[in-house]
Amino acid sequence: MGHAGSDERTGSSSCRLTFDGTTVPARPGQSVGAALVAAGIVAWRTTRREGRPRGLFCGIGVCFDCLITVDGRPGQRACLVPARDGMRLSAEGGRDGDGSDGDGGDDSDGGGSVGGDGDGQRR
Repeated sequence: MGHAGSDERTGSSSCRLTFDGTTVPARPGQSVGAALVAAGIVAWRTTRREGRPRGLFCGIGVCFDCLITVDGRPGQRACLVPARDGMRLSAEGGRDGDGSDGDGGDDSDGGGSVGGDGDGQRR
């Protein structure tokens, strides 16, 4: 018998996602963002102006750094989308679906919260 931190799941209970042609394993109910990070994929979009990498940051749907295309639908927050078997994921490349940079932040200290392009400069 396992405890809360153990993973006794077999291959039959896991999901397989595809990210830009790469198979990514996930547990049912795990967020897409968590599955990508667990697979070593930490950035899947870039800011529009500076091309800076972005991925999971806040993990709760506030910052928009983790935007990803899920099954052809762009602008999805990877931290909020539950992983399901067969999902097709692709990188955003700076697009976020609402016309803004989508990184949500000043980011001069490595985090995002107040508009800009992630390089500490307001535009």
